[in-house]
Amino acid sequence: MQTPQPISLDLIFKALADETRRQLLQTLCEGSYSIRDLASPFDISFPAVAKHIGVLERAGLITRKKRGREQICTLNPLTLQEAHRWLGFYESFWNQQLDHLEDYLSLLQK
Repeated sequence: MQTPQPISLDLIFKALADETRRQLLQTLCEGSYSIRDLASPFDISFPAVAKHIGVLERAGLITRKKRGREQICTLNPLTLQEAHRWLGFYESFWNQQLDHLEDYLSLLQK
């Protein structure tokens, strides 16, 4: 049995780079949906939505399970936590830089 490989941040951010995929993830925050239900609000073909689902699944952002003839998609929040953790480092870095700038500007005003 193979151990699962960690998901690449490159795959995660590539998946998040597309507006349609971000909208699909937003919908999945509300619960699990079939691909057909996910596709209904979009003005694109069902196969196009299925391709977007495939990108999200390969990035580890969603899971897909068969239920009868339908495929049900569910958000995988743990993968989003990985991206959030990575971004959090830069948030902390820039907050620290801005604090230093604020201190410096305060000194100049005295």
